[in-house]
Amino acid sequence: MIAALIILGTLIIFALGFSYYAYRSAFYHLPRADEDVYRLPKGEQYERERGRMTALIAELDRLPFEEVRIRSRDGKTLFGRYYHVADGAPLEIQFHGYHGAAIRDFCGGNKLAREAGRNTLLIDERAHGKSGGRTITFGIKERNDCAAWINYACERFGDEVPIILSGVSMGAATVLMAAELDLPQNVVAIMADSPYTSPEAIIHKVCRDRGLPPAPTMVFIRIGAMLFGHFRLTGSAVEAVKKAKVPILIIHGEDDRFVPCEMAHEIYAAAPDKITLETFPDAGHGISYIADTARYAAVTEKFIAECLKKSGGQKIPPQ
Repeated sequence: MIAALIILGTLIIFALGFSYYAYRSAFYHLPRADEDVYRLPKGEQYERERGRMTALIAELDRLPFEEVRIRSRDGKTLFGRYYHVADGAPLEIQFHGYHGAAIRDFCGGNKLAREAGRNTLLIDERAHGKSGGRTITFGIKERNDCAAWINYACERFGDEVPIILSGVSMGAATVLMAAELDLPQNVVAIMADSPYTSPEAIIHKVCRDRGLPPAPTMVFIRIGAMLFGHFRLTGSAVEAVKKAKVPILIIHGEDDRFVPCEMAHEIYAAAPDKITLETFPDAGHGISYIADTARYAAVTEKFIAECLKKSGGQKIPPQ
């Protein structure tokens, strides 16, 4: 009996230890207000575009902005940068990726929005940058943060100002998962660049990439999320878009080596009547804008113009 208890205790300690390690590896992230926004992801796809991406980041980094802070539903302080172009203009709320930096991930997308006459809120997601929290939930709690930013925008700018939700990578999954929420009517469009189908699916894929057996590893990851992150690894962009009430544009690089382009096709297949899908040959993860800026601009601006026309919103040129 004593031996059995010792063995059981050892197994429990091992399971808890491995679950904590899984939590720290997948979900824990200490936000840094002074993070290096010029640090690009590793890999030759980014290295060959370093000069242009660095120039775009520097351009955005130099622009004046208003610091904005709100509270999340679970009491976290969330930080955003507001860039004003014109009074009464449509507002684009932009969400970056996993372990990303807002200024880096939206160095191109923010430029497009400003040049098209849209005001922008560039968000530091929870556990990133100047926002609070130390647990990334892959869009599960972030979608509620998205709703909180929408509420802030409606209270500040009025519920007549059209709102566009825009995200890259995890931010893309976040805005898609937010599509199933009860969003106000002035949310007129969602743009998702390089989204994954669900938190579980992308973590499962990363486990395979790292040579870990996905099935047993996922058990400890789920336990770690619950015990140490205080959330359940649920939610799906595929299921969320089926409930969406606004048009969706999905953009994905065909040479994405982190989030497979097939995931975009799977999301599209769930609601083809609501989604426009555009893929970019030879583009890596989150850099379709860099791969073909002219086409990217044409695709996004055509989509937004159509959404604004349907909603009755007007495109206001920069002042």
